[in-house]
Amino acid sequence: MTITTKPSVFKNEPFTDFTVEANKVAMEKALEKVKGKLGGTYPISIGSETIDTGDYIVSINPGSKDDVIGRVSKGTTALAEQAMQQALTTFEMWKNVSPAERADYLFKAADLMRQRKYEFSAMLVYEVGKNWAEADADTAEAIDFMEFYAREMLRLSKTHINQPLTPVDGEKTRMVYIPLGVGVIISPFNFPLAIMAGTTVAAIVSGNTVILKPADSAPVIAAKFVELMKEVGLPEGVLNFVPGDGIEVGEYLVEHPKTRFVSFTGSREVGCRIYERASKVQSGQIWLKRVIAEMGGKDGIVVDETADLDAAADGIVAAAFGFQGQKCSAGSRAIIVESVYDEVVEKVVERTKKLSIGLPEENHAVGPVIDQKAYNKILSYIETGKGEGTLLTGGGPAEGNGFYIEPTVFGDVSPQARIMKEEIFGPVLAMAKAADWKEAIEIYNDTDYGLTGGFFSRDENRISTALNEMHCGNLYINKKCTGALVGVHPFGGFNMSGTDSKAGGYDYLLLFTQGKMTARKI
Repeated sequence: MTITTKPSVFKNEPFTDFTVEANKVAMEKALEKVKGKLGGTYPISIGSETIDTGDYIVSINPGSKDDVIGRVSKGTTALAEQAMQQALTTFEMWKNVSPAERADYLFKAADLMRQRKYEFSAMLVYEVGKNWAEADADTAEAIDFMEFYAREMLRLSKTHINQPLTPVDGEKTRMVYIPLGVGVIISPFNFPLAIMAGTTVAAIVSGNTVILKPADSAPVIAAKFVELMKEVGLPEGVLNFVPGDGIEVGEYLVEHPKTRFVSFTGSREVGCRIYERASKVQSGQIWLKRVIAEMGGKDGIVVDETADLDAAADGIVAAAFGFQGQKCSAGSRAIIVESVYDEVVEKVVERTKKLSIGLPEENHAVGPVIDQKAYNKILSYIETGKGEGTLLTGGGPAEGNGFYIEPTVFGDVSPQARIMKEEIFGPVLAMAKAADWKEAIEIYNDTDYGLTGGFFSRDENRISTALNEMHCGNLYINKKCTGALVGVHPFGGFNMSGTDSKAGGYDYLLLFTQGKMTARKI
């Protein structure tokens, strides 16, 4: 295999400016092209086999419920076992492939995805209801993950071999990090390309083989990614694709004695169940499984009386309603110092009312939530909110043949209210007032979660305190709490937000490896 030479410096993939006419036209053409191919059938992929089970997960367009995105073969326990055996066999080969060669597959995949960037983004528009900018950012992040982790593997393969150990006379010592084994990747719907691809390639480039189980509501974009990895020549059996039921496929693999690690992104409920199931040592299991989990949050933005209130309102609205609030980093709480509370609330409501709602392919600011289950849950929380605060705007379903909900803002919400404490994962914002900035930080910290947060202030002493005292994995000062960039904002949180895995960070690949020290007498 010829190894591609890549520049040593990582740079984030630029976002597409859709105000440029050529970019707008390119996106419209991609949407038309992808729409013409919707409704296809996608097989399970295990080693060299592609398997059509005849039983399908049907992916529909959440913005237009009558449109079928595709039908993806549904796996079974037997197929999950077949995938495990294939992954185990392939691991014995793959673990010995050089880091440079493994990294090269990622570089090639990133280049190919970059060439088809508009088409991947168009699929995200249709399958999960992202508007153009959100879809473009998702695709760009997938490219970033591949480029970043490939470079990281090259860096780590050099620095670990030469890791400085304390010298001892008469010995030659070395510390290296070796692959773990077979991993199970369980990916979410909300970043069904970026997170799915990122978690998959991080494991693969570290020398592991994987079984990928994508979210039931976003399996087609995952199938397209698997096709891309085949196209760049990734050896058969390194990446095995088995969509299926959470119990029959997902839990079976989590509990499997040969599973070495589980990489999961999703809800707190499912994440805790995976953590529990993976912790039990099964008959024939000779290791403790590693769990890498990102489980969401109840993220908030604090605003004090010294802040730029227009910037704060912009940040609050963007964080609360970007991709309909379906980001684990979404700012679903705003905690405002009492003296400027009314002014900030007015600005937030004014901006929220201006958000257009409609079909994602028409590039509205707000599109649908992912499915009927989410739709019902969010509307239920909105009804709860009507008894816990003052409804300021929104508050119900929106028009359209999809799962549309009005961006909803509640004011005067108690810090102990359910809509201030529980993750809703939809376009719902709860606003509370605090006596002063210190109390605002206390309210912010009063949560089971700890993923992202924001603090708006012009006071450097207060900012310094916030940096130390606001307990979350990703804290942003005078900016929104969403939009982490690979390599710039390593992403992962505390407490019930997960294992603080720091995706897109310089220590992330270590989670997929284990240390081995050797000492030789000389």
